[in-house]
Amino acid sequence: MMALKRRSDIHLARKLWHVGGVSIMALIYTYAPYEVAMTILALTWLAFVPVDVFRHYSPQLNRLALKTFGLIMRDHEEKKLAGTTYLLTGAALVGLLFPREVVQPTLLFLAFADPFASLIGIKYGTIKIFGHKSLQGFLAAFVICFVLSFSYFSNHGLLVNYQLTAAVLAGLVGALAELIPVANLDDNLTLPVLSALGLWGIYLFYGHPMTLGVIF
Repeated sequence: MMALKRRSDIHLARKLWHVGGVSIMALIYTYAPYEVAMTILALTWLAFVPVDVFRHYSPQLNRLALKTFGLIMRDHEEKKLAGTTYLLTGAALVGLLFPREVVQPTLLFLAFADPFASLIGIKYGTIKIFGHKSLQGFLAAFVICFVLSFSYFSNHGLLVNYQLTAAVLAGLVGALAELIPVANLDDNLTLPVLSALGLWGIYLFYGHPMTLGVIF
């Protein structure tokens, strides 16, 4: 069986899995009707998460999962929930609780900020801030989230008079959400939730009409 990767590894296959999977979620959420997008996300969650939970009670299933997905799993995920479980749960919560203007950039943050900040941090992260998180990784996350936010606001005609400053704030929101640990929770869960809360606050601050969320 292929050895599972440690966090110190760059682990390109895992990052490609992350970027590709979340980008597909973002495309579905952008172009499919809300009900269709959430149905696809719910079915994906039901197909993966219960299996990920149950494999810890079944050595045979766990060995099969590790053999099948070993290329994109880390050592600690042999005995703990996989990062994909947290990722799908975070995406589902954001999709249920927040409107489209928040969900779309949040999914883009999740797709690109975390893996690229990790990549830059591993290769060039000499100044540590929180544990293994580095200043270089934080700056990479800020630049990515800023560019994604400014592009999103511009392409959708949002916050027309405040796009630059709003994108700076959104960049900080995404970078801080990637940087700051929350009660030892996986950042695949905390990053989308914290980013969505921050983006929602930015819209409200600049007077953009904003409901609490789709399900309310």
